[in-house]
Amino acid sequence: MSQTLLAFDFGSKSIGVSAGQSSLAVANELPPLRAKDGIPDWSQIENLISEWQPEKLLVGLPLNMDGSDQEMTRRARKFANRLHGRFRLEVELVDERLSTMEAKEIAAERGFSGSYNKNPVDSIAARLILESYFSDFSSQ
Repeated sequence: MSQTLLAFDFGSKSIGVSAGQSSLAVANELPPLRAKDGIPDWSQIENLISEWQPEKLLVGLPLNMDGSDQEMTRRARKFANRLHGRFRLEVELVDERLSTMEAKEIAAERGFSGSYNKNPVDSIAARLILESYFSDFSSQ
């Protein structure tokens, strides 16, 4: 059974977004959402949910390399809880260790050099989170 999913790479200034279909195991980067101290414009997320009609939402969980929590871990969990509370969709947390580093490498390979507003790193990270989820899901 194919599912549509939205993935979020939580950040305090920008939240990366990606959408994908489980049957294809392919994720597409969407424009990142601006955030003010981690708080997005919830109407933008509502519009994404309306457009994509996802069955599940994923939120990257930024853990330390040893698996322990950090400040952003707590804030990402809070964001995930708010998503669930507002939209009543299943929300799953996905380990995102090293996704930002890999996203920065991909952005550099693409020749990114521009303003923060056009920075693709957050949505690349969201795509990597979603692709990682698809990979883990298909190996079960």
